[in-house]
This record gives sequence, C-alpha cells and structure tokens, in this order.
Amino acid sequence: MFTARIEITDRMLIVGERHLRHVLNAYASHYNGWRPHRSLKLQPPCSQRPIADLTHERIKRRPVLGGLLNEYDRAE
Repeated sequence: MFTARIEITDRMLIVGERHLRHVLNAYASHYNGWRPHRSLKLQPPCSQRPIADLTHERIKRRPVLGGLLNEYDRAE
C-alpha cells in the first residue's frame, strides 16, 4: 500500500484505528472503482460506472476524503 501512504496517510492526521479503517476503506473504494490504471488501458479495475466522456463540456467533481482525492463524472 505504498500508493495509499503517499496519497493519503502522509497527508492526513489519523486519530485512531477506526479512523484509519474508514480512510483506507474509502481509498480502496476510490482506487478500485474510479481511478484509471495504465495497465488496464485507463479503465478502473472493478468499476460498474462508465468512464466519463471528456468530449462533453460539463464535468462534475466529487471530492473524496475531504478533497484529498477527486472523482470526475459527466454532468447531466
């Protein structure tokens, strides 16, 4: 989990085991459900969601973990 350490735990004050579990679960959900992976031709590994089409003019941003991470989707 070197990636989680760099992207999350090095940038956040963890105040207990429960908080750490919440943060790591949220990160794993983001990493496996939204984040594109180069080895998968920029597709997320376990996503049921379609990839946002960047040809549309409006894209909406959803902050994850207080804005440390962001997820993007097509705005309707």
